[in-house]
Amino acid sequence: MTLILITLSIVALILLINTFKVHPFPAFLLVSVLAAILLGLPVSKIAPSLEKGIGDILSSLLILITFGAMFGKIIAISGAAQQIATTMMQLVGQKRIQWAMMIVGFIVGIPLFYGVGFVLMVPLIFSVVYKYKLPAVFIGLPMLAALSVTHGFLPPHPSPSALVIQFNANMGLTLLYGFAIAVPAIIVAGPVFAQFLKKIPSQPLETFVSEDLPEEKLPGKFNSFFTALLPVILLVLTTFLNWRIPVTSPLHQSMVFLGSPSIVLMIVFFYALFSLGILQKISMEELMINCSQAVKDVASIILIIAGSGALKQIFTDTGVSEDIATSLQTLPIPPLALGWFIAAIIRAAVGSATVAGLTTGSMILPLIASTGTDPNLMVLAVGAGSLAFSHVNDSGFWMFKEYFNLSVKNTVLTWSVMESLVAVVGLIGVLILNLFI
Repeated sequence: MTLILITLSIVALILLINTFKVHPFPAFLLVSVLAAILLGLPVSKIAPSLEKGIGDILSSLLILITFGAMFGKIIAISGAAQQIATTMMQLVGQKRIQWAMMIVGFIVGIPLFYGVGFVLMVPLIFSVVYKYKLPAVFIGLPMLAALSVTHGFLPPHPSPSALVIQFNANMGLTLLYGFAIAVPAIIVAGPVFAQFLKKIPSQPLETFVSEDLPEEKLPGKFNSFFTALLPVILLVLTTFLNWRIPVTSPLHQSMVFLGSPSIVLMIVFFYALFSLGILQKISMEELMINCSQAVKDVASIILIIAGSGALKQIFTDTGVSEDIATSLQTLPIPPLALGWFIAAIIRAAVGSATVAGLTTGSMILPLIASTGTDPNLMVLAVGAGSLAFSHVNDSGFWMFKEYFNLSVKNTVLTWSVMESLVAVVGLIGVLILNLFI
């Protein structure tokens, strides 16, 4: 019955947005209230649940999206994006640009959380798309597939790291096996799948569009690449120093502060104002006008993500994920496949990969010991399942849709299929490894 009610809620959301043309934010809130009532959440707890869901998701993404948009706008209007696109195309050529994007996404995705990586890499994707008039989804999906795989499969990301501890797995082995599975998953769901998406219509956010500047007015190559990659450099550096500096050291607390993605984006925004603004003789007034426009362009995205957070919280507070996991525990399926399947169903129902992974972990733990299943492989099986079936209740779905300016239908045909391919290839890889380990 729980699955039926969740399905009805999601169908209602799609009808409101697609058929009746309701903006996703009020549509999410209306469906969230209806879902809460149908799933038995006390009326007195509905409003607090909505507010908590919106607050939780915006607390982690609001600064990232707004500063990321302003940062990306500076990179665009200064000519740095043009310089980066030209240099990358000269280095790898148009035929291999997808693979270059995929490799960058994989490297960046290992230390960075998915939302941070998405916001930081989108300007790079669009710089190539606009400069060389290439299909946006075709170019962007390989990089985003790489970011998604690292988020679901590899420590130090939240869900796989927590599962390693919960299952008493070996962090090093899990990472090693994860790399072995991640590479084919990214290739299949990225460059290979994207070959079929060249004709998907997409007009990405105009925030990242800028007129081509003459070569003499472009910032230098080092300045362009260094400024664009400075968030990644700072996050990787502070993460490494956190591992090396004792927790009791005062310097450790400073690294924790400086390593926060929100603080890093604030730092690089002000650095970009200087390195790509003032040094390029762009007035502060012009820079601020462009930054304000960038924030206006992403305001709708922020509202939509807030709405998805409200629905996720309703599903969490009504115990949907636990109900589903408990009902699926007794299925006659091999343990690794069962872990994947439970995570996939919870992901489809709730929308959050992290919630799906952690909920499945608590339910599948007794099965690991009783069946002698390799805990390292179970981490990866659950991680792969937690990426499956991303759709309208997932904030990542809406970020991709709105940044790339796609219809709901085309977002399902591109983003949702990509995430499901990653999950299926991941499961196949786990089952193959299980034959030899």
